[in-house]
Amino acid sequence: MSAGKRGALIIFEGCDRSGKTTQSRLLVELLKSKDVPVQAMNFPERSSNIGQVINSYLTNSKDLSDEVIHLMFSANRWEHMNQLKQKLLEGKTLIVDRYSYSGVAYSAAKGLDFDWCYAPERGLLKPDAVFYLRAPASDLASRGQYGEERYEKAEFQERVAKVFDRICSKEASYWHQFDASQPAEDLHAQIASITDELLPKVATQPLDKLS
Repeated sequence: MSAGKRGALIIFEGCDRSGKTTQSRLLVELLKSKDVPVQAMNFPERSSNIGQVINSYLTNSKDLSDEVIHLMFSANRWEHMNQLKQKLLEGKTLIVDRYSYSGVAYSAAKGLDFDWCYAPERGLLKPDAVFYLRAPASDLASRGQYGEERYEKAEFQERVAKVFDRICSKEASYWHQFDASQPAEDLHAQIASITDELLPKVATQPLDKLS
């Protein structure tokens, strides 16, 4: 890899059970098969100290106020930012399951102010592409293991989807919306094709920040 070629920061977003984990895994496998240096990540990253607090909150064993848990999620992204930046600059493409937008969407869906929710995300690395998997909450509720974590309630997921839609229209230049209820292989083909075009395009562009 020639000097100065960086990797792409690709984010998967969407409501719970929309297929983000499956699609991010398929994309990582595809890039590996093409010898593209790639790494999968997801937020919250539960192994750090902050991540462990988030984990106990999500599994319903710890109660925190909405504001506190929102800032914990944001801090969890900030604590990994230097590491993400270093990997991208080394030429590694990062495929990330959930990012700032989930933080904003879930907190705003609980009734917190949208701009307040977005504020601590400013300055984090801006993704090169966000793949937004959208499906009716009623479709998602029928998928396996639904309802095991704190946020998986259909009515709440509807509110989350509305916030994602709002962000998607605001950030349309790098957000790609997909119908998550289509067959996984069709969805993967669409995502693969956009990724193919994206990687060479961003390789020589400087990293940007959320503003």
